Amino acid sequence: MPDVRQDIRLRSATEVDLGRIHEIEVESFPDPWSRAGFRDLLSNSLARLEVAENEYGEVVGYAVALFMADESEIANLAVAAAARRLGIGARLLDGLMATARSFGTRSIFLEVRESNLAARRLYASRAFEIMGRRTAYYRKPDEDAFIMRRTL
Repeated sequence: MPDVRQDIRLRSATEVDLGRIHEIEVESFPDPWSRAGFRDLLSNSLARLEVAENEYGEVVGYAVALFMADESEIANLAVAAAARRLGIGARLLDGLMATARSFGTRSIFLEVRESNLAARRLYASRAFEIMGRRTAYYRKPDEDAFIMRRTL
């Protein structure tokens, strides 16, 4: 994976970012989360909604993690189509893993579409391993999810 340019900055999302986050969500997933769902994360002390912004201050990706005791879940991660394959997803994932460590996380879990080879490669590059399968977990189209886990 190519190195992302140094001018990509990660930060916590704000209310102002929600429109762009939702645009990327709709562009990226056939069954997108609602804008209200993202808004609810902003006030959840056990969740993090992080964004990646480029040198112009434009949000080009986001990631969501949920923290529970010594486990965390990567609930969502997406990069704008025009900014993909630049390492932004890896930076977002690395940032969430660092945050998870600060919460005392020992294991991080996620689900990924079986057909999403790019995401599966990204997670594997960060030592996530397939632990199981959720049958018909995704809609539009119906598809199984792999459950992946990484121990910190």
